Amino acid sequence: MNVLIAEDEKDIRNLLKLQFQQEGYSVFTAKDGIEALEVIQNKSIDIAVLDVMMPRLDGFNLLRKIRETYKFPVIFLTARGEDMDKVLGLGIGADDYLVKPFSMAELLARVGAQLRRNLDYSSNKTQDSSKIECGSLSLDKYACCVYIDEVLVEMNAKEYMLLKYLMENPERVFTKKQLYRAVWNEDAYYDDNTIMVHISHIRNKIESDQKNPEYIKTIRGIGYKFHKQSEISL
Repeated sequence: MNVLIAEDEKDIRNLLKLQFQQEGYSVFTAKDGIEALEVIQNKSIDIAVLDVMMPRLDGFNLLRKIRETYKFPVIFLTARGEDMDKVLGLGIGADDYLVKPFSMAELLARVGAQLRRNLDYSSNKTQDSSKIECGSLSLDKYACCVYIDEVLVEMNAKEYMLLKYLMENPERVFTKKQLYRAVWNEDAYYDDNTIMVHISHIRNKIESDQKNPEYIKTIRGIGYKFHKQSEISL
């Protein structure tokens, strides 16, 4: 996931960048609103964390410009904690508002919650059709079945859910931790090996050559993505 941090205080900006990178996010930073707009226009941003009091273009006016085109979640992280500031920020399109001084754990939790909510919303918008198809691979969401060349592929529940999640988000790169959260819906027992083993089992069932997979690609040092070979109907 790509996170934009717009914050004019260098120490806070660098601290946030480091913490988000340690959680597996890709991070873009900006020291003012104009620089933030340039990042948004040139990068694919999944969520933005904005300060309000920034030079050249403040956070409120930056958000107004963002909402003219983009719908990704925005969280204000600011020292302006007056009720009217919160009402204004939320009223012009912010999804959350956190006041400094803040807890890093709380900020990370709020960012994670907004991203999950946004992904769920995106998935729900596409549930009119029951099938996802890509080349010879197809997944029937109503029957909870997977087919290769119309031949049923036997999968356990977690393998099916993991493949379904990847196919519903083609070309999106997920870390192992993000996949574990999405399918197992918990963090307490997270283990890299769990995802690796399940991916290996899925590949063994759907890939003609596991060493050169066509569908589930490994993004070295990050995680996995589902490669869209042809148009996928969701």
